[in-house]
Amino acid sequence: MKMQTRRDFLLMSASLGTLLVVSVPAFARNADDAPRARKATAVTQVFGDGIRLTAVAVKYDAPVNAANLSATSFKVEGRNVTGVFPSTSIDPANRAATGRFVIITLSPDDANANLAEHSQPSNGKPGPAGGGRGPGNAGDIPAYDTFYKQAKASVVVRGASPLTTTEVRNLIVDDFHQLEFHDPKTGKVLRYNLFVPKHYDASKSYPLVLFMHDAGATSDVTRTTLFQGLGAIAWASPADQAERPCFVLAPQYAEIIADDDSHTSSMLDTTIDLIKMLAGKYSIDRKRLYTTGQSGGCMMSIAMDIKYPEFFAASFLVAGQWDPALVKSLARQKLWILVSQDDDKAWPGEDAITAELEKQGAKVSRAVWNGTWTPKEFEAAFEKIDAENNPINYVAFQKGTVIPEGQSAAGASGHRNTWRIAYTIEPIRAWIFRQRR
Repeated sequence: MKMQTRRDFLLMSASLGTLLVVSVPAFARNADDAPRARKATAVTQVFGDGIRLTAVAVKYDAPVNAANLSATSFKVEGRNVTGVFPSTSIDPANRAATGRFVIITLSPDDANANLAEHSQPSNGKPGPAGGGRGPGNAGDIPAYDTFYKQAKASVVVRGASPLTTTEVRNLIVDDFHQLEFHDPKTGKVLRYNLFVPKHYDASKSYPLVLFMHDAGATSDVTRTTLFQGLGAIAWASPADQAERPCFVLAPQYAEIIADDDSHTSSMLDTTIDLIKMLAGKYSIDRKRLYTTGQSGGCMMSIAMDIKYPEFFAASFLVAGQWDPALVKSLARQKLWILVSQDDDKAWPGEDAITAELEKQGAKVSRAVWNGTWTPKEFEAAFEKIDAENNPINYVAFQKGTVIPEGQSAAGASGHRNTWRIAYTIEPIRAWIFRQRR
């Protein structure tokens, strides 16, 4: 029997999505001239730990007034309704006093909100998130054990047959283009996701952020890296784009790109070649190229900074490690390093790297932060370390503060939960864009 790939799982998932049954308010049932529901769309949002079904958008044939809506009028099976309001579009951000869409918001903390599904690989091999020395060697193709269901909803209107969702709106994710790069130098093919600024103007110059996923998101399905967390999504959010318009590049690797022996796959050069191609196609400022990644993606960032020390203006390194004997050239670069004290591999690994950089004469600012802080508390802590004005900042999350309540700290929990928080810290993202080569 053919082993199912993650692509197979995703194709299957259309029939496995969450089924929601929604009752509608009295105005839609009783008055003959009342607005009638015509179409329903499932709305998803990406959080630090992955994509979740967070709303249902119901389209009516006439505008609906907010005064006629109440959250108690809507019941969603198995979910907690947190709000109901009109909108001018499927996007909940377009909330209005009246609109032809009714947005039913659902608690992202519901047990069945997360759309990720994990399966036991049929070939008996461990999945990419396993412990020990890591998922394998650079260049290996691991067993894919995670897939993402497509959310579904069924809306009951005036006792008629359920109005089933005909589409899904993935907030921010859908703003990325899915493409392939055929590298003429290496002969390799690399799938990638590209966000182009909404109001792109070729007469202007834009920065580019490269995000590289961890081994757990290794897949042959291009959007997997966008579904698994905020590493790419955060930079493309409407709020960030309003302040810092930029291109966001998120490659989707089908193989392990970096391993615990400080080796990388040939995708290192292919990724660099992809950035060069994009910089030739679009108005991208080569003095404002930035790299970031988590776990294996962090290690690939480090390896790129070593091999191409003049390529990136700054790097945001999340939960990685590397042979400290190889990192000397990083001492002259601009880095923000973030790790958790609950990470029994990346924390000592980054300690060793940072010690080597200081040995090479680098000026490093250090701090210990609490992973449970509010945005304002992170802002205050950032300002304190930023005031030292050093090119390298090394922050460790205090032990026990990245693990969600009720979740075990065993295994790789301290590792994975580092990036659940890392990309939510806005001042670090702002710091990256202040750097120039």
